[in-house]
Amino acid sequence: MPLQLSQDADSDALLDRDPLALLIGMLLDQQIPMEHAFWAPAELARRLGRDRLDAREIAEHDPDALVALFATPRALHRYPKSMAGRVQALCAALVETYDADVTLVWSGAEDGRELVARLVALPGFGTQKAQIFTALLGKQRGVTPPGWREAAGSYGDEGAHRSVADVRDPESLLKVREFKQAAKAAAKAAK
Repeated sequence: MPLQLSQDADSDALLDRDPLALLIGMLLDQQIPMEHAFWAPAELARRLGRDRLDAREIAEHDPDALVALFATPRALHRYPKSMAGRVQALCAALVETYDADVTLVWSGAEDGRELVARLVALPGFGTQKAQIFTALLGKQRGVTPPGWREAAGSYGDEGAHRSVADVRDPESLLKVREFKQAAKAAAKAAK
């Protein structure tokens, strides 16, 4: 089933065919709407004049020029300077550790715990983001090393609507939004 994370057909098509775009979308998915975060990689590719993203090219890109690409209206993120730096650091780590092949992050993982650990080791990925991406890989990309659901925590639960890992269409996006709003309200009430 094709991804529908950005709710834009062209952007989702890039996410489907380009694992780096998917990883970058996950990195950008903070403090902006999820659809914008997963739209941004396709727009970055367009601004670079490419039909897919290349970790080596981004890692070696002039940092100021990359910030300019992120800041050009419609900005790729609410915080273009810091997020351009994070994307560049992520790509540099992929070049250094995985010879620029993002799929090696998950293809060589023996189990879910190792997959989460590999993701946490990447710049911009904490435990929660790594668990969500593990769930996304397992639920929608067929990356299912032993114990992936357990390593993903509650994000790996079947039938859940907790995160981007559970967005398959506009209806499931609404369910994820409702879950997040309820969780925020509960956290606020607990304070």
